[in-house]
Formats: sequence, C-alpha cells, structure tokens
Amino acid sequence: MAISYQKQAKKYRYYIDSNIGSELTRKTLVLVLAGGTGSRLKGLTKWRAKPAVPFGGKYRIIDFALSNCVNSGLRRIGVLTQYKSHSLLRHLQRAWGFMRAEIGEFVELIPAQQRLAEDWYRGTADALYQNIDIIRRHAPEHVIVLGGDHIYTMDYSKMLYEHVTSGADLTVGCIEVPREEAKEFGVMSVDENYRITKFTEKPADPEPLPDKPDKALASMGIYVFSTAYLYASLIADAEDPGSAHDFGKDIVPKSITTCVAHAYPFMDRNGNPAYWRDVGTVDSYWKANMELCAIEPELNLYSREWPIWTYQTQHPPAKFIFDDDDARGQAIDSLVAGGCILSGARVKRSVIFFGTEIERGSVIKDSVVLPKVSIGKDCRITNAVIDKACTIEDGMVIGEDLELDRERFHVTEKGIVLVTPEMLDQHLYTVDKDKLTA
Repeated sequence: MAISYQKQAKKYRYYIDSNIGSELTRKTLVLVLAGGTGSRLKGLTKWRAKPAVPFGGKYRIIDFALSNCVNSGLRRIGVLTQYKSHSLLRHLQRAWGFMRAEIGEFVELIPAQQRLAEDWYRGTADALYQNIDIIRRHAPEHVIVLGGDHIYTMDYSKMLYEHVTSGADLTVGCIEVPREEAKEFGVMSVDENYRITKFTEKPADPEPLPDKPDKALASMGIYVFSTAYLYASLIADAEDPGSAHDFGKDIVPKSITTCVAHAYPFMDRNGNPAYWRDVGTVDSYWKANMELCAIEPELNLYSREWPIWTYQTQHPPAKFIFDDDDARGQAIDSLVAGGCILSGARVKRSVIFFGTEIERGSVIKDSVVLPKVSIGKDCRITNAVIDKACTIEDGMVIGEDLELDRERFHVTEKGIVLVTPEMLDQHLYTVDKDKLTA
C-alpha cells in the first residue's frame, strides 16, 4: 500500500500536553551506543571512537544525539562506551557534566566492564544486556536506544509519545534514503498503519517504497522499547547461541512476529524526509561538513530554539590579517572557529576548526581542517580532510595530484584526501619505547 507522508505529517502535528509530556520523559531512560570502532573513517578513528570525531568546526559527533535528548526534555541518559574511549569520556565529562543528579537528571558514563561474562560487547544488543542491572536500577517505563554517531536534530519526545499512544512494544525511527544507499542500513516494509511487516539488515537489493521505486525506508538506529519487552528480548537474545547479538540483525527482525513493532518516519514540517546524515565514511563525513557551508544549510547550527551543546576551549575570536594583492586574509562561504588566524591566506567553502593557523599565500578550498592544525606558507589544499594537530609544511600541495597523494595519504573513491599526523611522519599519538623511562 502506498505511504502518504503528507497524511502522516498531519498526524504528528499534535500538541503534547505539558503534564503528559513531562511525565513520559521523566519515566524514560535514554541509552546512547557509543562504543563502535568506526573503521570506515580510517585514520580519523585510529586514536578515537567515532562519536568523538570532531564535526562542524567546534562539536563532536555525539553532541548531536545528546543535545537532542536535552532539547527533547530527556535528561536521564547513559552513554555506553568501549572502543578507544579516552577522548570521548574526557569530552563527556567536560561538556555534559552540568546535569544535576539531585533532581533526577544525569549523563552517566557506562564503559565496557565485563559485568556478566569475560566478553567485551559482542554487539549492540549485548551492550545493553551486559548492563541490564544498571537499566533495572533506574526503573524506567520506556527505554530509548540511540546511536552516538549520526548528525541530525530530532525531538525524541514526539517519537516517544507516538510509541505510547500506538500501543507498540517497539518503535523504530526510519527515514527515506536512495535505494543504493539503503544497502548500508536496515530496511523495513510497513503497512498503512506503519506497523513493520518486514525488516532486513543491509540487504543487497533493498525493497523499495511502493510509491517511490527509487527510495527505501531505512532504520535510523533509533529504538523506543517498552521496558518489559526490552528485558525479555535481551535475555532471549543472550541465550541464543546463533545470534549476532545486534539490534538490526537480531532483535528487530524477531520482534516483527513476537510483538507490536511500529515505524516512526522522521519528517520535517512539510512532510518531507528530515535532515539526517550517517557520517560513517570519509566521503560522507567530508560531504556533511561541506553542506554546512551553504547559504542556507539543511542543518541549522544557529537555531536558538534547538541549540547544540558542546565543550568549548577558550579561544580569542578568529583573526584575518593582511590586505595585500598577493596575500589577503579572507574566508568565503566557510565556517571558521575561534582561535584561528588566517595570515594572508584564502579559505573558500571550507570548515576550519578552532586553533588553526594558516600562513601567507596558502589557499584552502573545499576542505575540512580539524583543530590546532598549522598550515605553512604557499600551500594549496583542495578536497581534503586534515586531522587534528597536523603540521603542513611550506609549499605543500594536497588534492591536485591524487596519484601522488596516494603515496603518502588515504584517498577515497570520490577523491577526498585524508591526512593524519602519522601519515606526515609526525607520530603525534605514538610512543617511542626506546625513550620510555621508569
């Protein structure tokens, strides 16, 4: 049956009574899965977890999911970490330590602890199962499970309200994506009431929407569970020797026949698919940052109604100096964070993170430059991602000769060049064991 998103949009244009809304959110626990390796981001996740990767000039990826929680009135949050979590934990402590436990709000850090066995997390479902005692201690009526590695702004309270009013045991957030891209997601089919009738994780041939043959309905990795059903599912999954212990591969497909499972389409006010980006590859990460340089980007970082919270180091304002014909400090269609100095350098369609210095005569175009990078004189950088604390020597050219770039750096299929300190033989994060002393 054809899906009418315009009709569904009207359905969600409701007013949530403040008493009902606050009662629901107070009885809900949010669990953010932030332990994945993010291996497709290559060098960007060699020394940090994917949710800790910087984004948008000043944020970390996880800030978007956590800001959505706070802005949605959800203030009981647990963050499950595992892979190379030091920088992530440090950021969470600095940025999200303002919650007041004495009034029932918190961002609780839950690292992998082998609480029930000697295994580390074997999958997303196992991550919750290994912490089921912590979930029970908070005694929630509903549990929202999120990934900490997507870029979007979303009011989770609307999805929670729909979950409760529909009588569902499980509600899955979903969004329209091109069929070719849907191969990387869980894809679902629904009936006219948005009850899920089929769910396939990363299908080779995604099932199209009935009225949109070039689109598929993909899972956003956002789940709302009624707590009793969540406990039963996690315990049954843990006892299944053939399970991959994953929500997309195991829990959701089995739920279609064992419970009432609904889909929640994520739409904007006009009934169109809302902004949501999976930045799991270097290409998609670069593209999502570049989209912010548009005159009116889909993701509005400047909204006072829906602020994105983060930890900010203290820096002076960005500075642009020199106005000579051959060296003019300027930035066009770009985001430039605090503490940056463009000393006779030109930046165009780029995102420059805080504390970066770019010297005379250098030209940066269509690039993402992470924090505390030093770019020397007369450099040319195009279509690149420069990792934190890289030092680019005078006269270096990146992004023009991809064959030459491949000899030193990582070049994606779409021609984006990733540069890390290690690739520059600067070894920022490595240790010379010969120099270690007791």
